[in-house]
Amino acid sequence: MFLYNFGLSAYASLGKMAALFNSKIRKMVEGQRETADILRKGIAPDDRVVWFHAASLGEFEQGRPIMERLRKQHPEYKILLSFFSPSGYEVRKNYEGADVICYLPFDTPHNAKKFIELAHPEIAIFIKYEFWGNYLTQLHQSGVKTYSVSSIFRPGQRFFKKWNPYSKVVLHQFDHFFVQNETSKQLLASIDIHCVTVSGDTRFDRVLDIRNASKDLPVVEAFTQGQNTFIAGSSWEPDEEIYIPYFANHGDWKLIIAPHVIDESHLTKIEKMLESNGISSVRYTTLEQKIESTNEKEQPQSRCLIVDCFGKLSSIYRYAKIALVGGGFGAGIHNVPEAAVYGIPVLFGPNNQKFREAQILKKIGAGFEFTDADSFKVLMDRFLSDENYMKESGEKSWKFIRENAGAADICYRGIFES
Repeated sequence: MFLYNFGLSAYASLGKMAALFNSKIRKMVEGQRETADILRKGIAPDDRVVWFHAASLGEFEQGRPIMERLRKQHPEYKILLSFFSPSGYEVRKNYEGADVICYLPFDTPHNAKKFIELAHPEIAIFIKYEFWGNYLTQLHQSGVKTYSVSSIFRPGQRFFKKWNPYSKVVLHQFDHFFVQNETSKQLLASIDIHCVTVSGDTRFDRVLDIRNASKDLPVVEAFTQGQNTFIAGSSWEPDEEIYIPYFANHGDWKLIIAPHVIDESHLTKIEKMLESNGISSVRYTTLEQKIESTNEKEQPQSRCLIVDCFGKLSSIYRYAKIALVGGGFGAGIHNVPEAAVYGIPVLFGPNNQKFREAQILKKIGAGFEFTDADSFKVLMDRFLSDENYMKESGEKSWKFIRENAGAADICYRGIFES
């Protein structure tokens, strides 16, 4: 425990120093300073609180189906939602499904004690990879029922190493785990943790909810006009360097790019790359303003729509014939089920081994890995020349999502109705 706290203190100090030079880290550090005031103002001593913690936006989406079930079935609870990363908090700080939203301060003993005293949750739910030793210890000592939802474990993780006994102790602070697969259950059993349910991944429930609630997007409809459309979601520059040149030779297809990083530098790079390949483009907000000001719904001349705003991608995928999910040439691919739920083939880069849904989609012929421009061309040429193959691949995607839904109900019942 001493080494853990020492390392964490050093990490927190480095974070404060990095905040001087990095705007994202600065937002996190400044946001953490406001947490105590947010809790004091938002939570009264007699409130019944359920605390959900998500590292970032992806984990939030996994917890959201449970939050929304709780809100509907038990409105007497006050929902506290915390984030560690600015990419989660800054996007969802106004989420109406939670009563109080804040940053989670660094996991020091002092911060953990103060946070739990101010929040006084009855139930705490940590989503996927969140295992903070001091917070979990404080929750356990306070008698708070604590759950891990949509967690997934691999043999190489520190929890299962003989030299790291403290990590095993951390996991024993949970009252119950709702894990994604049988392997995770077996790994937990190997360190004498048996309060485990194989529930699956709540992300499938979330993407189904999005599909069922998706609304028409006039900007995208005005742009596509029913034409075949390729959508690149959460796109990074290494992805763009492969798929943009391909579509220079396929003028009958529309292209929609939703970059993972939406800043002027990246948007300008995309526009220049498109221009150099002879592909005209328009930004989403520009086209939106034109439609609103002139009420025109004629098809734009541009072949590529660049999404320069947040919160649209999950609904935009519904307009795709084929989708690419970015990140596969970096830290890892993004949300594959978000695209697959619309019954389309999904392409992604090579760094996908740690993503269970991508591995299964590859196995069943619904997800496709490309490693360079040549392998991307082989895949796309096959789809464009064989519409039945493209349709069958998409049907397999949709079947996979349907068959894997239901985790949110299992988790909800296990936590709130057991």
